[in-house]
Amino acid sequence: MHRISRRSLSSIFRHGAPYRNAAAAPISCSSPHSGSVVGENDTKVRWHSVLVGGKCNPAKSTTQLNLKNGLYFGGNWYESTAAASSSDATGAPPVEKYEYQAEVSRLMDLIVNSLYSNKEVFLRELISNASDALDKLRFLSVTDPDLLKGGGDLDIRIQTDTDNGIINITDSGIGMTREELVDCLGTIAQSGTSKFLKALKDSKDAGGDNNLIGQFGVGFYSSFLVADRVVVSTKSPKSDKQYVWQGEANASSYTIQEETDPEKILPRGTRLTLYLKRDDKGFAHPERIQKLVKNYSQFVSFPIYTWQEKGYTKEVEVDEDPAESKKDEEGKTEKKKKTKTVVEKYWDWDLTNETQPIWLRNPKEVTTEDYNEFYKKTFNEYLDPLASSHFTTEGEVEFRSILYVPAVTPMGKDDMINPKTKNIRLHVKRVFISDDFDGELFPRYLSFVKGVVDSNDLPLNVSREILQESRIVRIMRKRLVRKAFDMILGISLSENREDYEKFWENFGKHLKLGCIEDRENHKRLAPLLRFFSSQSEDVMISLDEYVENMKPEQKDIYYIAADSVTSASNTPFLEKLLQKDLEVLYLVDPIDEVAVTNLKSYKDKNFIDISKEDLDLGDKNEEKEKEIKQEFGQTCDWIKKRLGDKVASVQISNRLSTSPCVLVSGKFGWSANMERLMKAQTVGDTSSLEYMRGRRVFEINPEHQIIQNLNAASRINPDDADALRAIDLLYDAALVSSGFTPENPAELGGKIYEMMGLALSGKWSTPVAEVQEAPVVQPEPTIETLEAEVVEPVVADGQK
Repeated sequence: MHRISRRSLSSIFRHGAPYRNAAAAPISCSSPHSGSVVGENDTKVRWHSVLVGGKCNPAKSTTQLNLKNGLYFGGNWYESTAAASSSDATGAPPVEKYEYQAEVSRLMDLIVNSLYSNKEVFLRELISNASDALDKLRFLSVTDPDLLKGGGDLDIRIQTDTDNGIINITDSGIGMTREELVDCLGTIAQSGTSKFLKALKDSKDAGGDNNLIGQFGVGFYSSFLVADRVVVSTKSPKSDKQYVWQGEANASSYTIQEETDPEKILPRGTRLTLYLKRDDKGFAHPERIQKLVKNYSQFVSFPIYTWQEKGYTKEVEVDEDPAESKKDEEGKTEKKKKTKTVVEKYWDWDLTNETQPIWLRNPKEVTTEDYNEFYKKTFNEYLDPLASSHFTTEGEVEFRSILYVPAVTPMGKDDMINPKTKNIRLHVKRVFISDDFDGELFPRYLSFVKGVVDSNDLPLNVSREILQESRIVRIMRKRLVRKAFDMILGISLSENREDYEKFWENFGKHLKLGCIEDRENHKRLAPLLRFFSSQSEDVMISLDEYVENMKPEQKDIYYIAADSVTSASNTPFLEKLLQKDLEVLYLVDPIDEVAVTNLKSYKDKNFIDISKEDLDLGDKNEEKEKEIKQEFGQTCDWIKKRLGDKVASVQISNRLSTSPCVLVSGKFGWSANMERLMKAQTVGDTSSLEYMRGRRVFEINPEHQIIQNLNAASRINPDDADALRAIDLLYDAALVSSGFTPENPAELGGKIYEMMGLALSGKWSTPVAEVQEAPVVQPEPTIETLEAEVVEPVVADGQK
């Protein structure tokens, strides 16, 4: 329930002080329940305060306001008897007791506008009230069948007057007596439904199941969001008289009178007439009303009829031209009369809420075709969903739901960036509340899941603030997320592998985002991930399949991040692992590395980046390593001296077999792939690049011929220019092959050209001594050849 802050109340009371002694229109001083005799001059029209209750002071003719136990508004003051006796005994000044003052119109405006941010919900609230009235009648008629006599079917009918901006909402429910009108409509936050439920609870034969919707007491006042004046005409089967309640917006009083017009007499029930404000007369269009009913009250358990314009086609005769008819008479020829097709329009009641709530049915009785049809109709989809889940949650929180996994991502939208999707439709007791959520029911990475949630525990007047702070919503969110994971896991375990491949192609990035944002569900997310690997470059595998293929001595899960499968499969970091037949995961999506880094481990096996230092492949030989370090220690120091601050250290590599060297990242810094991605960020912070880049370690392969030659050069002539240029070129080549971006590509190109020039110098060119001047050959004169024409003899008359 919404609360009004002390500051708001104090402001209301402060501004309401000038109206302290203002009286309403002529008012009977008796309580509406007292049954006192009315004078002869008193008419049938009674004026009451909008908020009634408490006592009436005939001397001052002021209204009083009773919001809660012991809280009174009005102009009267009372002297405490106990205080008076105490003051007589002690001589202290008497204690005076005053009632709070309130400007009722401002209080009404504050309550209504703080609960409803969207004007169109007024129709939802009024239909919910009508549904409650019908439910009460149906419940009471079980013990008293006479209540249903002469009242017609249990339904709700809505009729509009577009020209005058009037909406009529009529139900054949329980109706209200005069006392109930005063009690329910004259007191803000006084819920008749809540009282009815309390009476059911207190009675011995009360059933545990009820479908009553409103229990807050302000739904009726939402009509003042769009209406200047509201007229309520109601007839209860408990009373022989029909009463009319009238109230206006920004007024502090209302009227009640007996209905005397025979044409307006109702058999039973209530009719609400809303006289719309000038700016809100658009709500009086029949199409607008029909749309709102289908959106908000589609699944109310009683039929809702709206007054709609309809039409049918018929053939009518066309008037003939007098000239043609005269010719026909002269010629005495009979012709068929000409006709045309016209549309005859008429007005009639149209059933608006034909669809029954599928989530209230037993899942065993609902077929797959029913689920698919409901999905397509509700979310305007044309493809069947990949999976659906229909479940009921009971216990601490009770709600029903149907969730769907779409077949494809929405066109032209990126749900990962914009979590405010309209994929989850929240209902409270079958009444639609909202589909505009920002992570209250589902986290951002599961925003692609579509479905309907129907709760009996949330108030009908639910708002964004209530959703964010509600403990019920937090429990619902946990259970909805769990059911969504179960549904996705069912797709992954399906015999048809193509279904999950299709799902992963559309929504794989969402699950990887979940690894980053939702640590609580890592155990549910990890089995759903898919990656390429060194042993499966064409088909993605799961982490479970990777663990099954692990070698007995393998303790960790190895991975390499790159921009493509081709780049990953050709990286020098893989050489030793491929020799040992160890499988390596290829993280080729930009989000992969961040997701796996946040997972840290799977089934007690850590994720290890093979492009970072201190790689342990489980084959360490300390004696051999010691010998190699002694032999190449001087070379490592020599290379480090040449490279300077470009590298943190130069070490002997245990991951290379064919490449001479490689550049690995520090254990706690960015990898080469991550550094490349961060540099490409449009709004990235360049100041953090140097800090997060971390240390780089230059690893050499002592078995490679180039490294052995450099080892000899470091001992014989460490200052040799060619050897030093070779070190620079090795570093630049390792920079590129390891996935880093060279700082000066032009300088790297110049070094390569220089080395190519030295390697190719004189290899194919001819020595200068062997070059001789070739004699000049004069061209011979050409002789023109004449062609002779051969003439065949002509045959004439058989002779040549």
